[in-house]
Amino acid sequence: MAKRDKNFNYFSSFERMGNFSYQAAEMLQEILENYDPEQLPQKVKEMHVIEHAADIEHHDMLEHLSREFITPIEREDIIHMGQELDEVTDCMEDVVLRMYMYNIQEVPDKAQQMAAIITKCCTCLNAALKEFANFKKSTSIKDRLIEINRLEEDGDEIYIEGNRELYVSCTDPMTIYAWSATYTRLEKCCDACEHVADTMEMIIMKNS
Repeated sequence: MAKRDKNFNYFSSFERMGNFSYQAAEMLQEILENYDPEQLPQKVKEMHVIEHAADIEHHDMLEHLSREFITPIEREDIIHMGQELDEVTDCMEDVVLRMYMYNIQEVPDKAQQMAAIITKCCTCLNAALKEFANFKKSTSIKDRLIEINRLEEDGDEIYIEGNRELYVSCTDPMTIYAWSATYTRLEKCCDACEHVADTMEMIIMKNS
C-alpha cells in the first residue's frame, strides 16, 4: 500500500498542472512558428509526453483527494479546478494531433498569432496560480484573471479573421476544411484558459 501523504498541497498541484499547460503552449507556439511537416510526428510524441505527465499529476491529486477528510477548499472545487486545468493541456495536444491527421503542410500567420495568444494566456494563468493559495492577501490575482479574459477576446478576433481569410483567399476545399477545424481547436485552447480563470474567480468569491 502506498504511503499516505498527509501534507499534500492541492494549490501546489494546481501550479504543477499549470506549468504543464505552459510547457505545452510553448511547444505549440514553437511548432507553428517554425513549422516543419517532416518533424510533426516527433512533435506529436513530445507533446504527448507533456500531456501524459499532466494526466499523472491530475490522477495523483484525485487519489489524494479520495482519502482526505479535510480540504483547504470545497472538494467539488478541487475536482473542478483539476478538470479545467487538465483540459488546457489536452486542448493543445489536440491541435497538434489535428495538424498531423490533416497532413497540414503550411501554417498561416493567424495560426501563429493564436499560438502566441495561448502562450500569453498560460503565462498569465501560471502567475495567477502561484498566488492562488494566498488569494485573500493577493493584490494582483484578480487583475491576472481579467487579463486572461481579455486575451481570450483577442484570440476570438484572430479566430474570426483567420477563418475569413481562408474563405476569401483559399481555393482548395481540403485546406479550408483542415484549417477551419484547426482554428477551432486553437480557439478552444483560449477558451480552456478562460474556463480555469473563471473557476478560480468563482472559488475566490466563495471563500472571501
